[in-house]
Amino acid sequence: MFQLNTVTPFSINFKPTQFHLQNSPFTRISCISTRPKRKAGVKIDKSETEELVKTLLRNFNDKKPLVNVLDKYVKLIRTEHCFHLFEELGKRDKWLQCLEVFRWMQKQRWYVADNGVYSKLISVMGKKGQIRMAMWLFSEMRNSGCRPDTSVYNSLISAHLHSRDKSKALAKALGYFEKMKGIERCKPSIVTYNILLRAFAQARKVDQVNALFKDLEESIVSPDIYTYNGVMDAYGKNGMIREMESVLSQMKSNQIKPDAITFNLLIDSYGRRQAFEKMEQVYKSLLRSREKPTLPTFNSMITNYGKARLKDKAEAVFKKIYEMGYKPSYVTYESLITTYALCDCVSKAREIFDEMMDSKKEMHVSTLNAMLDAYCMNGLPAEADQLFEYAHKNGLLPNASTYKLLYKAYTKANMKELVQKLLKYMDNSGIVPNKKFFLDALGAFRSSRAGSESSRGATGATGATTQLIDKQKHSAKAT
Repeated sequence: MFQLNTVTPFSINFKPTQFHLQNSPFTRISCISTRPKRKAGVKIDKSETEELVKTLLRNFNDKKPLVNVLDKYVKLIRTEHCFHLFEELGKRDKWLQCLEVFRWMQKQRWYVADNGVYSKLISVMGKKGQIRMAMWLFSEMRNSGCRPDTSVYNSLISAHLHSRDKSKALAKALGYFEKMKGIERCKPSIVTYNILLRAFAQARKVDQVNALFKDLEESIVSPDIYTYNGVMDAYGKNGMIREMESVLSQMKSNQIKPDAITFNLLIDSYGRRQAFEKMEQVYKSLLRSREKPTLPTFNSMITNYGKARLKDKAEAVFKKIYEMGYKPSYVTYESLITTYALCDCVSKAREIFDEMMDSKKEMHVSTLNAMLDAYCMNGLPAEADQLFEYAHKNGLLPNASTYKLLYKAYTKANMKELVQKLLKYMDNSGIVPNKKFFLDALGAFRSSRAGSESSRGATGATGATTQLIDKQKHSAKAT
């Protein structure tokens, strides 16, 4: 599948800005950057920072709190390390530990209240859906003597856009946007516009996107390649091809040339709509341009040809990867496995999977899931069960998605014994089904019961579904 974030166009600029707050006629509190200053002409090697952060992450666990590990390495840790630590903890869904690191930082002699630290933390909290915590950090920042700047508001807008109530989130984001216009140090930047334009395009709010583009034209800020790529990608993923093409025309009229990401998102968008003639035209234009195809280019084409069951074309793209000197990634192989599954070529899909297992390269659980799904969509639950056992024995451990797809398949096929066996595996692995898992299971059960003349298998599925209800209730009580 095409991915649009080799370089994230809408990432937040966390670079702290120096400014002063007059607290009283005699006292001045300064918010300054605590990051190490770079010497002219000297590049900072990030490897040392990354290595120290890896060491910190390896050394803390339930028995050894993170704060104790930080105290152990206190002589080495500085703000730059903490920034990287925030990012890594955020990726691991450990946002509470981010707050522990922040509190630990505040106790260090070298710490000075810094806008960049708050921007980073607000961003991490937003990505994890912790909107209240993001708002608390915003308030805490102001109490510490720092005044918000553009980067802080950008982080706050992004945080709100991660909330579940999208209409409310968009209204909040627009409110902050208008507020920023009235504060000299917080004027919207191109990053601000990019965040909002992408969000409204994803929400299919065409009028609001047009209004923001008009506002952008009247401001001193100029759109960049990320502005257009973000909006086109959002429109394309929503199947709004005409709107996407309109933005592309606007981009060209502003003399901004498409980059590799532009070509990739166009190829992916046309492929999703099975507009293969246009997709192939864009690919030919890419080959004629200064840009070069990337693996996401080929992965997207294989995926979309596969969905249309155009096996020969998908195979031709796979062959082209080698001809152009690229090496397929695990995503490429997964795309091909899914293509063969959709084209009733399960044996070929299994050949690819076995080759990957035999290659002794690092296997991803998503590859296992692709092969299991190939068996399940072709009505081969017993083969899926055998592969599941094989993966366990060979150290390729499943995740929640694995159990979800198998449970749906086994329930739909009324395979009572396989359902019971899977539930035991889930218990042993500590997997507790969430609400979405439960609803999907009910949906699979209803469809299987409606299509079955016998109630024997349905009774087994009912019992398994009841067990899911009990597990979910027990989990809710525990939390």
